[in-house]
Amino acid sequence: MRNNLLTERLVYNGDNRTQTHVHFIAYTSSSFKETECVDFEQEISSIDPSAKLWLRVHGLKDTEYIGTICKHFGIDFLVVQDILNMDHPSKVEEHDKFNFVVSSIFNKDRIIQVRLIQGNNFVLSFAEGESVFYDDVVQALRDNVLKIRTRSSDYLFSVMINELVSNYISVAMSIGDELDDLETELIAATDNRDIGGQLQGLRRRYMELKRTVVPLKDQYSRLLRSDSVLIHAANKPFFNDVNDHLLNVSQLIDGCRETLSSLMDLYISNNNMRMNDIMKRLTIVSTIFIPLTFLVGVWGMNFEYMPELGWEHGYIAAWCIILAVGVAAYFVFKTKKWR
Repeated sequence: MRNNLLTERLVYNGDNRTQTHVHFIAYTSSSFKETECVDFEQEISSIDPSAKLWLRVHGLKDTEYIGTICKHFGIDFLVVQDILNMDHPSKVEEHDKFNFVVSSIFNKDRIIQVRLIQGNNFVLSFAEGESVFYDDVVQALRDNVLKIRTRSSDYLFSVMINELVSNYISVAMSIGDELDDLETELIAATDNRDIGGQLQGLRRRYMELKRTVVPLKDQYSRLLRSDSVLIHAANKPFFNDVNDHLLNVSQLIDGCRETLSSLMDLYISNNNMRMNDIMKRLTIVSTIFIPLTFLVGVWGMNFEYMPELGWEHGYIAAWCIILAVGVAAYFVFKTKKWR
């Protein structure tokens, strides 16, 4: 990773090619306005100073545009670099003029990096690509659900973090359900050769979820203990509620870890049992053919004086003895329940 203390350039290190664009939302207790921002400076200058702002930034390819937006709201250079760094782990930071959250959104086919910034009367959200994840929150603002437009920006901030945590709970429960299905298959000892691949896929999803949730849970307490004027006492219960949900998803992740570990052991045990069963069958076949090989070897010796060689019924007798020995060995194994 590039040392960000040795460069003044803003570099986006992701691979999403979504063109950077901004959905501009301004609202008051009695009004709501949503536009797609074309000229940021012109749009921001025409907004009612008393309005609260939410800028939804989609796509981080245009680093100059990102820098312009952050500079207007007084966002530190290092924070802007963290916004553009898609390899950055989840974290929560408290600054003098804003709070900053680094996290991810889990979709079915991909993970979208998301960054949230909350300041006095504004919230900024940065998504790596085009995302409809917060459309429900936009609709709530439009309909003024629970008088959300009358509340301060920290309430909107808590709602957006809660949406993230709800996404993590959904993913953790989905992983748990799939693990339960695999457990049923493994206990039933079905010959599903794809179970190993499914376990590895679930383990990968579990590790991605854990890398996102655990740092977020550990650092979220900074907001709960914050004395910042950005977090109002009236909204502290909502942040506490989000913390409860974080603890819930953490417990779900721990449950997934234990289940995944036990299923891996069960999968390996089933494979060992299957291998032992195959080896037992091969051993039985080999054991049956050992005396037959001995008889054939004896009668295959080309000595001149072997009584059996001159006997008229020697060939038939040899086959009868071979079959009798083979059948006898088979029934011995069957009686001992080795097959």
